[in-house]
Amino acid sequence: MGLYDRDYTQSDFQSEHRYAPRMRIGLPQLTPVVKAIIAANVVIFFGGIIIFRKITLVDTPAGRWFSVFPDSPGAMLQVWRLITYQFLHGSVMHILFNMLGLFFLGPTLEQHWGSRRFLIFYLSCGVAGALFYILLVAVGSLQPLPMIGASGAILGMLAACAILFPHFVVFLIVFPVPIRTAAVILTLAYLASLITVAQNAGGDAAHLAGMAAGAAYVVSQRWRGALRYKLEIRLRQKKTTTQRSLQAELDEILDKVHREGIHSLTRREKKILKQATDAERSRNTP
Repeated sequence: MGLYDRDYTQSDFQSEHRYAPRMRIGLPQLTPVVKAIIAANVVIFFGGIIIFRKITLVDTPAGRWFSVFPDSPGAMLQVWRLITYQFLHGSVMHILFNMLGLFFLGPTLEQHWGSRRFLIFYLSCGVAGALFYILLVAVGSLQPLPMIGASGAILGMLAACAILFPHFVVFLIVFPVPIRTAAVILTLAYLASLITVAQNAGGDAAHLAGMAAGAAYVVSQRWRGALRYKLEIRLRQKKTTTQRSLQAELDEILDKVHREGIHSLTRREKKILKQATDAERSRNTP
C-alpha cells in the first residue's frame, strides 16, 4: 500500500481541509511514533526468526502467549494480547505490507494529531479489531484460531485518512485508486469474507473493525470536542460556585472572630480558617 502525489499536492495548492498537513512529492518523513512502531515490529519479527528459527511466531511460545487466541474464557480475558498481537507477523509479505501502510499513512496522521494522540488511535484500532474477532468467536460465528498482525490498526489509519484527506491515492495491489474508493472496496471484500466465512474470516473481521474504529474516531471528533468543552465549562462553573461558597463561609468566620474572638470558633471553623490562611501564604510565596 503506497501513496503518490498529484497536482494538488504541490506547495501552492490550497487544501479544502483547513488543518490538513500539505503533502509533498517524495517519500514521507518518518515521525517519532511511526518510526518506533516500525522498528519494534521489525526487531520482533527478525528476532523471532533468530530465536525460534521460524518465520511465523504463531507456533512458538511467543505466539501462544502474545497472539489473540480466544480458545477459552481465560484466554479471552488476557488483555495484554489486545496490544501484543499487533507486533507479531506471520510472513515477510505480511509485515512488509503492514509496515508500508504505516510508513505512508502514519506520518500524516501523527503530524495532524500529535504523537500521543496518534499512538492511542493506532493501538485502539488494533484493539477494536481484536475485540470484534473475540466477540465473533464467543458467539460461535468463527472458530478460535491464533490471530496476529497490525492490519487492524493499518486499516484504521486508511479509514481515517479516507475521511480527513480524500485527495490521497493508494495502491490497491498494483492499481492506484483514490483512497475512498479503496476503503469502499476493502470494506465490501471484508464483509463478503465474513458472510461466507472465508479462510481468513477472523483476520478480515479485525480489518473491518479496525476500519470502523478509525472512521468512528474521526467522525465523532466534533461532538467529542463539544462534549469536552461543555464538561470543562461545567467544571469551571462548579469550581467558581464552590469558591464563592467557601469565601462566604470564611467571611462569616472572620466576622465571628471580630465579634467574639478566635476562641469562640468551632473545630470545623478553625480548620477552614487554617486552610484559608495556608492557601493565602502559598499564593504569596515566591
